[in-house]
Amino acid sequence: MIFVLFLGLIILGIPIAVSLGISGIFIIITKHLGISVLSPNFYSDIAKFPLLAIPFFILAGKIMEKIGMAEKIVALAALLGKYIDRSLSIIAVIAGMFWAAVSGSGPADTAALSSIFVPGMKKSGYPKPFSAALIAAAGSLGIIIPPSIALIIYADITNSSVAALFAAGIIPGIVVGLFLIITSYFVSKRFKISEKIEKVKDKSSHKGAIWALVAPFIILGGIYAGIFTPTESAVVAVVYGFFVGTVVYRNLTWKLLYEILVDSLLNSSMIMVIVAFAGIMSWAASTVGTMDAITRFFISSVHSKLEMIAMINILLLFAGMFLDAISIFYIFLPIFIPIMGQFGFNPIWFGILMVVNLAIGQITPPLGVNLFVASKIARVSVEDISRYELFFIVAAVLALTVLIFVPEIALIIPKIFHLSA
Repeated sequence: MIFVLFLGLIILGIPIAVSLGISGIFIIITKHLGISVLSPNFYSDIAKFPLLAIPFFILAGKIMEKIGMAEKIVALAALLGKYIDRSLSIIAVIAGMFWAAVSGSGPADTAALSSIFVPGMKKSGYPKPFSAALIAAAGSLGIIIPPSIALIIYADITNSSVAALFAAGIIPGIVVGLFLIITSYFVSKRFKISEKIEKVKDKSSHKGAIWALVAPFIILGGIYAGIFTPTESAVVAVVYGFFVGTVVYRNLTWKLLYEILVDSLLNSSMIMVIVAFAGIMSWAASTVGTMDAITRFFISSVHSKLEMIAMINILLLFAGMFLDAISIFYIFLPIFIPIMGQFGFNPIWFGILMVVNLAIGQITPPLGVNLFVASKIARVSVEDISRYELFFIVAAVLALTVLIFVPEIALIIPKIFHLSA
């Protein structure tokens, strides 16, 4: 009943957070669990130190976007890549990797990159739908490459190490990025897209890009060196962005700062409301035994690790078409955590597989969130974007398959830095 109610509300167009809350409260009332549990559950789900990193990383990403760090990375990449065939499509994905190491959000990456690349790629001969599809795919790297908001949520629910998950996401993010680069090259060849790169007129436009390039190393390097925690690193990122905007670039005005704070507040509030209501639904479903029953069904139906991973991945790919990453974590992780223990799955590796799945969901029709962000900014229909996006979805699924069969891709950096789950 709880899942039927939830899906019914989603189909009716009710916001995900509200649908989660109504479903959870419905179970609490009908099963007489006591309405008084709502307040402590609501509070305990969001009053956690690791979750403080989310609003700070959102704020840091907004500051670095608004002061023009993304544009300077693109200008530098264009200057260095003008002699490479199909260089703009390659640069777009590389820029997506760099920006992912700043913002931690797929839709935020897509929005930041679309406004820069779509007009530029159109001038260079790329069709708008292709450019938008590529940027949406590159933007999905935002939840794989650290600092990732999705990985912070996963760590909180599974009591895993945020630092270990951040370390584990680096190489898989690069692997997915490489698959996207190769795909963009051959798809542009297949559709006979001829690139016409103009000479860079303002050769000084990339000056200051070094400040954007070192940002990920400051944020992540401090974590792995043991100088500060992931939550503290988010605060460091905000201070760094503020310093660059006021002292180096000198373009962070009071008006711009106000806009950044408002945007960050709205985005953070949206995430935290989803976290709170998803936590209530998850608690209610677990209390009445729904999650245990589903877990027993999974374990009794599947007997090999490969079959279980295949079933989980298919389920997540399907769920990612309709739900956001945070909701999926709270709905499915209570089911998957016992399965991880039963089949001996490494929780760090499993977390990376989940976020790669959810990244694919962000670009999968009909409701992939990155598709709608790119569609709005590029002013092309989701249907037109989807024609090209299917190629990038296949590429990402192939990358996911590699990660399934070669777990060391995700685990090698955590092992180097002696980071455990």
